[in-house]
Amino acid sequence: MALIVQKFGGTSVGTVERIAQVAEKVKTFREKGDDIVVVVSAMSGETNRLIELARQISDDQPVARELDVMVSTGEQVTIALLAMALIKRGVPAVSYTGSQVRILTDSAHNKARILSIDDVNIRADLKVGRVVVVAGFQGVDEQGNITTLGRGGSDTTGVALAAALKADECQIYTDVDGVYTTDPRVVPKAQRLEKITFEEMLEMASLGSKVLQIRSVEFAGKYNVPLRVLHSFQEGPGTLITLDEEESMEQPIISGIAFNRDEAKLTIRGVPDLPGVAFKILGPISAANIEVDMIVQNVAHDNTTDFTFTVHRNDYQSAQQVLEATARELGAREVVGDVNIAKVSIVGVGMRSHAGVASRMFEALAKENINIQMISTSEIKVSVVIEEKYLELAVRALHTAFELDAPARQGD
Repeated sequence: MALIVQKFGGTSVGTVERIAQVAEKVKTFREKGDDIVVVVSAMSGETNRLIELARQISDDQPVARELDVMVSTGEQVTIALLAMALIKRGVPAVSYTGSQVRILTDSAHNKARILSIDDVNIRADLKVGRVVVVAGFQGVDEQGNITTLGRGGSDTTGVALAAALKADECQIYTDVDGVYTTDPRVVPKAQRLEKITFEEMLEMASLGSKVLQIRSVEFAGKYNVPLRVLHSFQEGPGTLITLDEEESMEQPIISGIAFNRDEAKLTIRGVPDLPGVAFKILGPISAANIEVDMIVQNVAHDNTTDFTFTVHRNDYQSAQQVLEATARELGAREVVGDVNIAKVSIVGVGMRSHAGVASRMFEALAKENINIQMISTSEIKVSVVIEEKYLELAVRALHTAFELDAPARQGD
């Protein structure tokens, strides 16, 4: 008998029929003798509908506290419906909002952080055989104000509850059947991974993989909560995300290839090469609340430097304006930019024990005549910036070069 926390997202509970399907799935686990805590999101589209109502009445700037009070009702509907569906099927169940559990958070409305979880009521319900259904995405602060956790909040709730309860596994049910070596829509031969480490999943999530939100993976890694990604309505083993780095002769060097189309590049040229120049360039960018990703600095023979960095494409215009003001202040030669770029990354803990991984990547791209504009490396990742038009070609080439393609089936 195991204690399992299961999280179902908005599409999984998007209709009454789907909620009934979720109830059947939960019933199956309960009949095996497992203790089950279920975390659910609002029905798909409901949170957006509530936010739009708030904007209509508040001229696009709803008061953060009141917005939290409003959007938290979406999950309240779902937990009640799922509890009813379980009870109808003969499964004792009880629903809790975040405040009823007492998921204590700070007071940062719309993006609160979990501080602690009171597990007494949940454990008491589990002890008498109830399935506990908890509203994801929400909590309560010290003053009793309802708070919400921001993007990916339901995943974070699921992982945090699993950590507090010392669950055997946290299962994240979604519309894919696991984590793949890359996006199957780009590479049809992409394979589902049986297992991936927290480190690798964090890199994949930060580099554009949308399967899990970064906060939930960070939480799971910090508290060593085994995570499993599963399809809501298809049977299968999914992908286990764990601390384990099992050494194996067959362990691939690379676990996956991530990519991001939402990149833009800016370069300030001819900046005097003096101490503190990097801060003078990036300080104002940071002050404008713009996140910088990759950075390259080249020093020329005339004691000037060219400084290049990437930002999210949505921040490009703002970053360009800030950088042009900096260029005038520093007496730089010019500012140039490019929004037609993309980032491609190879990720794998196997890099630690294999030399020549980066050169193998560069060779594969060279064979396709793809020019590399920027390079960034870490212990388990190599990222490159290339022209966006070559993105899919690059991903396919790297997927093949690192032997990630699924073997051909008979008849293919």
